[in-house]
Amino acid sequence: MDLPDKEARTWAMFAHLSTFAGHLVPFGNIVGPLIIWCLKKDEQPFVNDQGKEALNFQITMTIALIVAGISIFVLVGIVLFPAVWLFDVIVTIIAAVKANEGVAYRYPCCIRFVS
Repeated sequence: MDLPDKEARTWAMFAHLSTFAGHLVPFGNIVGPLIIWCLKKDEQPFVNDQGKEALNFQITMTIALIVAGISIFVLVGIVLFPAVWLFDVIVTIIAAVKANEGVAYRYPCCIRFVS
């Protein structure tokens, strides 16, 4: 398989890194990759693939963080919430690095909402 061009790899990396907007803006973790995916999906197949991957993972993580947040009331969430957040940050960084290398990264524990 051919390596995606530099522009496609850069946009794919930004699709993953844009999820960190969620630390500043509510649901920015979903809006960031959604915008990049919508802008570039028809132009670059690699960005289409990685944009959907980032979007699906962030929707999954948002649901997981909501569940973890609610479970704080039964004390399980005190450990679960930071664990889910840390997992999100670590695998997002790995995905961004892999996308920049031209590797189509697949997140673990990801529900495919957008196909």
